[in-house]
Amino acid sequence: TFYEQGNFVDLCRGPHIPNTGFIKAAKLLNIAGAYWRGDEKRKMLTRIYGITFPKAKELQDYLFMLEEAKKRDHRKLGRELELFTFSEKVGMGLPLWLPKGTLLRERLVNFMKKAQDKSGYQQVVTPHIGHKALYETSGHYEKYGKDSFQPIHTPNEGEEFLLKPMNCPHHCEIYKHKPRSYKDLPIRYAEFGTVYRYEQSGELHGLTRVRGFTQDDAHIFCRPDQVKEEFIKVIDLVLYVFRALGFSEYTAQISLRDPNDREKYIGTDEAWNKAESAIIEAAAEKGLDTVTELGEAAFYGPKLDFMVKDALGRKWQLGTIQVDYNLPERFQLEYIGSDNQKHRPVMIHRAPFGSLERFVAVLIEHCAGNFPLWLSPDQITILPISEKYIAYAEQVKSALEDSDIIGVIDNRDEKIGRKIRDAEVKKIPFMLIVGEKEQIEGMVSVRKHGQGDLGNYTPEGFAAYFKGIIKESLNS
Repeated sequence: TFYEQGNFVDLCRGPHIPNTGFIKAAKLLNIAGAYWRGDEKRKMLTRIYGITFPKAKELQDYLFMLEEAKKRDHRKLGRELELFTFSEKVGMGLPLWLPKGTLLRERLVNFMKKAQDKSGYQQVVTPHIGHKALYETSGHYEKYGKDSFQPIHTPNEGEEFLLKPMNCPHHCEIYKHKPRSYKDLPIRYAEFGTVYRYEQSGELHGLTRVRGFTQDDAHIFCRPDQVKEEFIKVIDLVLYVFRALGFSEYTAQISLRDPNDREKYIGTDEAWNKAESAIIEAAAEKGLDTVTELGEAAFYGPKLDFMVKDALGRKWQLGTIQVDYNLPERFQLEYIGSDNQKHRPVMIHRAPFGSLERFVAVLIEHCAGNFPLWLSPDQITILPISEKYIAYAEQVKSALEDSDIIGVIDNRDEKIGRKIRDAEVKKIPFMLIVGEKEQIEGMVSVRKHGQGDLGNYTPEGFAAYFKGIIKESLNS
């Protein structure tokens, strides 16, 4: 694109500030290599990054935010907290979850499954690959086939399979496995399904941009008269997730199709109008703070995207809900109505987390690695003053495990001050110190991360205090 200002023509989208007199503070940030037009076969250019502000204080605030962002970088904290890693031998953009990160993942998954069970979802499991014809039917191959991993060919049968880029086509086939009645609807299928999309190596970034990721995916098959009610229930679920994880500021983006670029989308105008109206009405009924963006819809339907603001004021797109009249048509999904005739269900796609990988990355940076207590991989560490009290520490650990409180014992031959400092660095929520006095009295001396000494508790008393904190955070 070109931007013109007076007799000056610039190779950019624009606009420019009227004149350089508006600049009162400037800072060069860094340089990086960039291929011309993103083509690695072309020459490498040098890209220079800088920032300007009309006030010096605004520049100072911005530089402070940059430094804080570096401290919170999920790649840095993920390494320090031993949550995940990457291996060139495994492949770029394919994260390896370490034991602590796996525990954190499992807690997120179980939290969502529990919420879904209460809302009438049924868990399903689908393969990591699918026949090419499946994605041709859904339209994914036409839209994204060139950007996917290359097909897997079976040498004897001559079949073509693709690594699964989406879960929805598989769920459509599950719906079709037997006849459906209007009395059966809505049907809600949920799956933590891992999908694969080929991203260029230069686009990969920690957990926020990867080639294999797990979606907290669900698809609701419902009658047209049930769409708004089901959509509102999903909004409630998304907001519950945000509250439990400390995301208090968010905007709901109503993502519609671009009326001037109809070729990007599949389906009829009638279906799109119905779907867009359902989203707009549901968002209004819930009183959401919304913005509308044209051209941001999925190729098969409009959606409601939740743009969450983190602790540094950065915006991230996390949860999404989509209304789809098109895939049921493409897959010839049906149900028998009260009139004994065949009808098409409507499909609602939803993912409150989006992808687990991206959600964890955003969460790490939002809370700087200080996870909510119920989510922390190591919730406690027990610190014996000397090796004489390791046996008592084991008793305390066992007693707390009966209350589903998970932790470790630091039985290193180190002074207690060193153990406390190390636990603080690891951001472990609670430290339980045990020595001669605690053993005799059947107590533990409790310290809280970032706050210090909380006094002495019996293991049972600490468990009750601990459970109260979790209950309050999940029910707030």
